[in-house]
Amino acid sequence: MSDPAPPLDSPPPLVSVEKLDVHYGSTRAVKDLSFTISRGEIFGFIGPNGAGKTSTIKVLATLQRPSGGRANVAGFDVATHPEMVRRKIGYMPDFFGVYDDLTAGEYLHFFAAAYRIPSGKRKSLIGDVLALTDLTEKHDAPVDGLSRGMKQRLSLARVLLHDPDLLLLDEPASGLDPRARIEMRELLKELQGMGKTIVVSSHILHELAQFCSHIGIIEAGRMVANGSLADIYRALNLRRTVHVQFANPSPELNARIRALPHVAGLDEQADRIAVQLREDEFAVEDLLDAIHALGGRIRMFQPDAMDMETAFMKLTEGRTA
Repeated sequence: MSDPAPPLDSPPPLVSVEKLDVHYGSTRAVKDLSFTISRGEIFGFIGPNGAGKTSTIKVLATLQRPSGGRANVAGFDVATHPEMVRRKIGYMPDFFGVYDDLTAGEYLHFFAAAYRIPSGKRKSLIGDVLALTDLTEKHDAPVDGLSRGMKQRLSLARVLLHDPDLLLLDEPASGLDPRARIEMRELLKELQGMGKTIVVSSHILHELAQFCSHIGIIEAGRMVANGSLADIYRALNLRRTVHVQFANPSPELNARIRALPHVAGLDEQADRIAVQLREDEFAVEDLLDAIHALGGRIRMFQPDAMDMETAFMKLTEGRTA
């Protein structure tokens, strides 16, 4: 019998940051920061103003040299091979820039030339990125007349022109109205589905929680939490509230649910109960099965969304670098 085949090695991360330091004079903005990002992830970078998010993103974008440590993108060191890194990334800062005298199409043609895209391919490529960002009808519209949300989508169209592997988006939803934020969120999900890896910083915590596969929380230049949402909630021992309404409510049924080993509490309300569940020990689906097994006839079963703001407040102290 032949020996079993060795396990396949997992692919290397697209982004690798190790003991990164960034100094501005005597100010140490980023301190001994380490994390990795796998291909295809949406990495949510969360932190208060002055935490070091933008400095870290600028290092990955080759716009800021590290003061210490290392950062690699697609296997290339950002300090020693910046030109190779720039071919792999699309960087979208938190401000649009001034291009008031151009139309949206002219703006994209300008950057397509800067990216050295052959002139014969530019027209169709620009049509593709405008369609992807739902801006086809704005091809001939002056940039100055676009709404804030449209400018943000046009900026995203720009960074997609050279088909980068990694998108670095610094506060892409800043200043957007609710509809524009939803449109941006859905666009980022679509880009992930196309295989893009995305780093997105934001203060809108609950929206990041809806679409990010990985979260890094930074304060005063240091990473205070790093992992999936489930990992972070588990480490903080956060509890999920599940609202349940019965066709056969009774104090006896409530008492049996309260006695389940992974239920931390139960609040009896007028037409329902609110169960506090230790989700790191007992899944929501298991609670549903347990209530059925206890004889509960369920009319409504609604878990609350996990609260990213609660996690953020528990992990941070409001300090800056």
